[in-house]
Amino acid sequence: MKELKFAGVVTLYNPTDEDIANIKTYLEDLSILYVYDNTEGMNNQKRLPKSKKIKYIYHNENRGVATALNYGAEQARKAGYEWLLTMDQDTTFKPGVFSKMKDVIAKEDTSKIGIVTPWHHTKLLDPKPDTEFDYPGDVMTSGNLINLKIHEKIGGFKDWMFIDGIDIEYCLNLRKHGYKILRINSIEIDHNLGDLFYKKVRGRLFLCTNHAPIRRYYIMRNYHYIFDLYKDFDPDYCYRLVSQRHNMIGTLLFEKQKYKKIRNYLRGRRDYKKGIKGKYPYSN
Repeated sequence: MKELKFAGVVTLYNPTDEDIANIKTYLEDLSILYVYDNTEGMNNQKRLPKSKKIKYIYHNENRGVATALNYGAEQARKAGYEWLLTMDQDTTFKPGVFSKMKDVIAKEDTSKIGIVTPWHHTKLLDPKPDTEFDYPGDVMTSGNLINLKIHEKIGGFKDWMFIDGIDIEYCLNLRKHGYKILRINSIEIDHNLGDLFYKKVRGRLFLCTNHAPIRRYYIMRNYHYIFDLYKDFDPDYCYRLVSQRHNMIGTLLFEKQKYKKIRNYLRGRRDYKKGIKGKYPYSN
């Protein structure tokens, strides 16, 4: 049996020391790691762990998460790798997790598996399944091993989405093409989703993500584009995706920067109608 070797890609953006330290939790499991730095005005190469495995990419501009992931996938595929670990800077791996993922890929038929992922331990209240394996409709990008042959077949990540929604769109695209997401629930990774919290009002629970105003723009705009692309394939999911009323109420009631966030919700909706894509086009 051919020995499985894995490449990885992590996207940096104004990383903290803790974010840099996270790299050490999975670096040794990889043969090569592409560190794609979207930070503007600061080269972070000297802060990285000293390793010949690391290939640092820096353009002194933010080119978006999707572009970083596609770059890693293309470079890894050219170098002969079949699987790529996709990481956010705020995600850590626990001992033994990567070995388990590797064993599953080695033993299972993965010809129709587009993503192999562990359970993501976050602040979200989603219940963990009792079964060792399941096939979720979508997963967050970080901590996944993506099948590079399938990544190429479905056209990769959508660069024009820039950040929010790229994981959702990729998973829908996989499923539309007849591929699956394999989740291993017996292992988990820690994924820090930021200042996320829940508030209960009259028995109703509101999720407050505390995303920055710019992220609200991408969410509203990109989710509507996803709706257009996949409403016929999975209408129930897509209708839930674009229904932002519940999130907007949580923002108005409990979050800071209410005006800027609601303004960017409206901007995102308006720019979607205009067909605007790519990087956030406003200065504030």
